[in-house]
Amino acid sequence: MTVPKNALKKWEKVREFALGMPGAAEEFPWGESVAKVNKKVFVFLGTDDGGYPLGVTVKLRDEETHAHALTCPGAEPAGYGLGRSGWVRVPLEEQGAPGAELLCDWVEESYRVIAPKRLIAELDAR
Repeated sequence: MTVPKNALKKWEKVREFALGMPGAAEEFPWGESVAKVNKKVFVFLGTDDGGYPLGVTVKLRDEETHAHALTCPGAEPAGYGLGRSGWVRVPLEEQGAPGAELLCDWVEESYRVIAPKRLIAELDAR
């Protein structure tokens, strides 16, 4: 299964943005890429090997943002009970999938929910 180029470009932009956040680090639990801050995941990036459809999973606490994310084509509350805590999986290969800029906004919101205050202050100072 080949990944559409535009979806892969978006995924790469989002990954780069996430890893540019203060204190962010990439790890590969369960064989997929995640970005963590303070040992806690703030975005699940999945895999880019074409084994699964490309997507990102973010924690959105703001009700409006959360509702908006769920209106994206194919978006759904994350599995394993994470959806109850505000995690949303947004596929990138669907027609009408959100652009990289909006995805990065959601990654930042997810980061702000998880990151310690000192790192959020560092982000705000940028």
